[in-house]
Amino acid sequence: MKPTTAFTTLCLFFVSLLGVFAQLASALPVNGKRDVFVPPVLYPHNGTVWKKGQRHNVTWDTSNAPAQITNAIGEIRLAQAGEPIFPVILATGFSILDGRIEVEVPWVATASDYSVVLFGDSGNFSPAFTIEGPSIFDGDE
Repeated sequence: MKPTTAFTTLCLFFVSLLGVFAQLASALPVNGKRDVFVPPVLYPHNGTVWKKGQRHNVTWDTSNAPAQITNAIGEIRLAQAGEPIFPVILATGFSILDGRIEVEVPWVATASDYSVVLFGDSGNFSPAFTIEGPSIFDGDE
C-alpha cells in the first residue's frame, strides 16, 4: 500500500466517523418541551371566490402560539374538496408565526370548492371556498 493511499484511507475513515457522530447528535432529544401548533385559518372562508391570477393573503390566527413550536416552517397547499392529495404548493418556507402569506391563485380546470391547507406542525384546513375556472371568453385555452 502506498503512503498516499494509506493517508487517503485514514482521512476517509475519520470523515465517516465524523458523519456517524453528527448523525447521533441530531438524534438527541431537544431540551425543553415543544408543542404542536394548529392555528385556525381565517381567510379564505366560506363564501370567498378566487379567480385565476389574483393574489390573496391567506391568513391564520397566531394568538395562541406556544413558546416552543415543533415545526415553525410553514407550507400552504391547495386541496380540492373530497380529494386526499394536495399536490399544488401555493407557498413554502415562511414562518408559521407570520399569520399571513400572499399567494397567487393557480389555474384550475373546473370551478369547484377548494380549501387551503396550512402545514407546519400539522395540517389545518380552511373552510371551503370557490375558485372559478377559466372562461371561454377570457382568452385562456
